[in-house]
Amino acid sequence: MSPVMAGTTPDTAAAFPVVEGAAVAAAFVTALRRAGLSCSPDRAVRLAEALRLVPPSDVESLYWASRVVLVASREQLPVFDAVFAAVFRGGFDPSAPARKAAAPAASPAALPEEARTRPSPAEDRAPGRAPAHLPTAPAIASAGPDSAGDRNVPEREAVLAMASTEERLHGMNFARLTEAEVLEIRRLASRLLLATPTRLSRRTRKSAHSSARLDVRATVRAARRSGSDTTRLLYARRREQRRKLVMLCDVSGSMEPYARIFVSLLQGAVATAGAEAFVFSTRLTRLTRQLALRDPDEALARAAVAAPDWAGGTRIGDSIRHFLDEYGRRGLARGAVVVIFSDGWAQEDPDQVAVQMARLRRLAHRIIWVNPRKAASGYRPLAGGMAAALPYCDAFVSGHSYTALAEVAAAIRGDGRTSLKGRGTQCR
Repeated sequence: MSPVMAGTTPDTAAAFPVVEGAAVAAAFVTALRRAGLSCSPDRAVRLAEALRLVPPSDVESLYWASRVVLVASREQLPVFDAVFAAVFRGGFDPSAPARKAAAPAASPAALPEEARTRPSPAEDRAPGRAPAHLPTAPAIASAGPDSAGDRNVPEREAVLAMASTEERLHGMNFARLTEAEVLEIRRLASRLLLATPTRLSRRTRKSAHSSARLDVRATVRAARRSGSDTTRLLYARRREQRRKLVMLCDVSGSMEPYARIFVSLLQGAVATAGAEAFVFSTRLTRLTRQLALRDPDEALARAAVAAPDWAGGTRIGDSIRHFLDEYGRRGLARGAVVVIFSDGWAQEDPDQVAVQMARLRRLAHRIIWVNPRKAASGYRPLAGGMAAALPYCDAFVSGHSYTALAEVAAAIRGDGRTSLKGRGTQCR
């Protein structure tokens, strides 16, 4: 007996005998590949995870879970539907993928003609009638005749559900994007909302609750205006305000595939969160005024003109020293959340990077280092500048894709899961 998928009840298992999610995913992806559909192994991993998180209760649920994960374009849909019908409606045992006799043929032409574009919910179906609220589309016709001759498959209801262009771009590494995809990701990155933690301001506001602090000065002034002792006590609370957000982006040659996306993120942060934006390569350039323009293309064009050392060398320590001497000690970095986008490949003594990061650590509330190289398998922060800076960081994230930018936003908010604390890495 096949093992029941985790998360299902015995009643559900009796109604729909499902097997363990990894076995289903591996067998189904193998069948798709034999039918000629390009399907990478990582999609099998994603399907197994989806089946583990949301165990399907019937074939319809399994169909949609598999289709959303495995179908990337409209052209793949006929083969997918045919293989699904052969595997899950034709007696194929997913728990035993090694049985070649039960596997579908390599050509979609040999698969049953009962494959359909969209399975309709049982409650919406009546014998011989399809739901009226769905648009119609022709189903997949059988490509091969059976013993009774060719059969004409009737038209069935179809609602296409597949990954949109934006969804497919979300997990792609920024370094592998085409020019058109870069423009799309830049548009999405500029719309990300970044929020810093709040802090108590020295300014106060009136409060009607006695649990707040007694405002002695306001109470005495009220008594003087009345000409006698006041019978009313006034209270005040300290106001809350967002911490400043400062973003420094490495635009050297090694960061060029990622810098064009990160600068768009800076542009959005300046416009929506009032952030301060800087770029650095061999020297530091402040771009807050240039990136404050509403037109993102014009803002980025002015930023490129203002930073003539774009795609040059990398001097991380000297750039941080310049930031602290010119802006940080004047209050820009004091109590702020500082985000540094860099791969840590510096052309200087790592000790200089450590000295300047220690200075920044004493001023900033939180330091976040975004290194897109971190996403590579087997990555270790061994580069001189990166190894010297890491002990002074509160969070170390990759930010190599649009999905990974969610980690950057979480680190800026101060979510504990992105912190280096608790993972055996010294933060101070």
